[in-house]
Amino acid sequence: MNILFMGPPGAGKGTQAERIVEQFGIPHISTGDAFRLAMSQGTPLGVQAKSYVDQGLLVPDEITNGIVKERLQAPDCGKGFLLDGFPRTLSQAEALDDILASLGKRIDHVINLVVDRDLLLGRLTGRRICKSCGATYHVMFNPPKVENVCDKCSGELYQRSDDNEEKVGTRLDEYTNKTAPLLEYYSKKGLLREVNGEQDIDVVTSDISHLLRGQAE
Repeated sequence: MNILFMGPPGAGKGTQAERIVEQFGIPHISTGDAFRLAMSQGTPLGVQAKSYVDQGLLVPDEITNGIVKERLQAPDCGKGFLLDGFPRTLSQAEALDDILASLGKRIDHVINLVVDRDLLLGRLTGRRICKSCGATYHVMFNPPKVENVCDKCSGELYQRSDDNEEKVGTRLDEYTNKTAPLLEYYSKKGLLREVNGEQDIDVVTSDISHLLRGQAE
């Protein structure tokens, strides 16, 4: 089972990915993890990627595609994989098709978690962090007992600058603009499966699992 996970920031993609890989016994592959592995192992592509990362530059697609291919060739991907964070562009999606074809594989499902923008804003702007001990809270899902006061050390809670509504809105707009062509691409291939990410976490997991097991059957 080869799965591609998509969804905007705050949709709960990471939580669902962890649950699905456990259910199906397949690895969760993110581009970040693949990069770190290649760099730590000192592979030729990893060394090239590190030279860009160290300079704060974007890693060219040619190197990114190569690192993804290396990761997908690993033995633990024999039963399948869940790919997260790649592709990000149409050219990467086409490259992924070529990579998988060369390995005798293909994407079985593209799972897209759909969540209303206003709800995403609430999820992403609600985080609060203790200035003293670093404990994390959320005004909606995990509020402190006393507003703006840490339960653990009584320190002051604050909102990170990149969690404010304006910056979160910009991130969501950027994601939507970049992802729309990808969703259309996979929809035309008949691979896109949209799941309501606004439901209870367990219900979302059940919906995703049902879709995937339907494919397996």
